[in-house]
Amino acid sequence: MTTKAQVKMEKISYAGWPNCIRLRNSEMELIATTDVGPRIIRLGFQNSDNIFREVSDELGKTGGDQFRGYGGHRLWHAPEQMPRTYSPDNSSIESRMQGQTLILTQPTESSTGMQKQIEVTLDPSQNKVSVLHKIWNRGVWPVDTAPWALTVMQGPGKAFFPQENFLQALLPVRPMVMWGYTDMKDPRWNWGSRLITLRCDPKLNTAQKIGMMNTLGWAAYANKGGVFIKRFGFDPSATYPDWNCNNETYTNGEMLEVESLGPLKKLEVGECAQHLEEWYIFRDSLPDEENALEQKLHSLVSQTTFENLPK
Repeated sequence: MTTKAQVKMEKISYAGWPNCIRLRNSEMELIATTDVGPRIIRLGFQNSDNIFREVSDELGKTGGDQFRGYGGHRLWHAPEQMPRTYSPDNSSIESRMQGQTLILTQPTESSTGMQKQIEVTLDPSQNKVSVLHKIWNRGVWPVDTAPWALTVMQGPGKAFFPQENFLQALLPVRPMVMWGYTDMKDPRWNWGSRLITLRCDPKLNTAQKIGMMNTLGWAAYANKGGVFIKRFGFDPSATYPDWNCNNETYTNGEMLEVESLGPLKKLEVGECAQHLEEWYIFRDSLPDEENALEQKLHSLVSQTTFENLPK
């Protein structure tokens, strides 16, 4: 007799928050907060380290009007603006299960009129998570915005971003965008012919960031014998934030963010913008040599799938 794979859900206390929700399959787990959020604070194999960053002096805190990073995975609305983007997510949220999907819904932000929701579906038979991000305009006028999904990884580790095959075309293949503090000579960068690599080094705490148009739709992060792969969409007819970037990365010491963005749109009152990511984790390590590294990453990516949301 074959036992059907299942996802288990339970309410637990975690990191000082008493009302967290854990989803588990046979190998991996994720934990979402409901005392603050919406936020996924933990992802990893069971009885193993969290591959997401946790900000130790902010864990368990609630309330107040100051933005806290907390760590884990969060949803923002782009483009980045102060103070709009940094509206705190320090209050309790609604959570419910709809079939196999955990739905986390934040109250409408009083300062922005925007409402965020994350729908999380853990695959029962493979180490895959589907994460659907939704932002509603609950205000009184249209807003130009895009969903912005930020995953904060624990360092030390390395993030990898694929280079398009520039040998196949004479035309440019993508924009790559710098910030005022981006230093291309920083030793954490490696500008390879097939991969861009950013190393997360706790000893180097100055900020580094780039954005890019990533038409290949994946990025990866490796630490502690595990590999995290994030899949996301690209629409060639759309315009993305930050000079047309659908993929960004940022580090400032012990953490590194692997970010993806949905298309910019004028969000009418009552309208919802959606952005899908799919996450995979593998028990594996990566070689250092670029050819072998590229082959290994492409082997792992070939084991993943992604379907864009319908337009």
